[in-house]
Amino acid sequence: MAALNRFTTVGVAVAVSAVTLAYPLLVYLGLQHLEPRWLALLLVGVALARAWLTRQRFWLAAAAGAALLGLASVLGNAVLPLKLYPVLVNGVLLGVFGASLYWPPSAIERLARLSEPNLPPAGVAYTRAVTQVWCGFFAVNGLLALATALWASAEIWALYNGLIAYVLIGLLFGGEWLLRQRRKKQIAGSVHG
Repeated sequence: MAALNRFTTVGVAVAVSAVTLAYPLLVYLGLQHLEPRWLALLLVGVALARAWLTRQRFWLAAAAGAALLGLASVLGNAVLPLKLYPVLVNGVLLGVFGASLYWPPSAIERLARLSEPNLPPAGVAYTRAVTQVWCGFFAVNGLLALATALWASAEIWALYNGLIAYVLIGLLFGGEWLLRQRRKKQIAGSVHG
């Protein structure tokens, strides 16, 4: 029974992640055939599933925010609350990463310590700087998501939030990884040189 529960939890987590990633495309395509209130049910369903999956306060807050956006869309049959979901996600991530700068360890340090538990002080400083960069990214990306929700066409909103934002995340992640590898080589060279 425990294995079935674990399998169910993993399945729900994968489904929630897939729907979250595809959300802008699903909304864009869905609006071609459905009223916003019906698409809002998808958002509320994802919010409830995320709340069920996690006990972390920030994801519970995101789930509550998504449920409120979905409810606003259902009650008003409005598109705008649906388009604000990427803004909410960026805001929550900015809050989580920003809070970790005030209450260490930073978000990136926590991730780094999963593979390197004895992170040296230089590594702690580096992970703090990377956390600050991600905070800047989430702030700018959230503002761009807001601008596309308020002033852009549905096509531009879906393109930015469903593709361009993910490409930018990948570029930032990949660029940081390359920089980290280079720094590791420099540190190793200075220790052995």
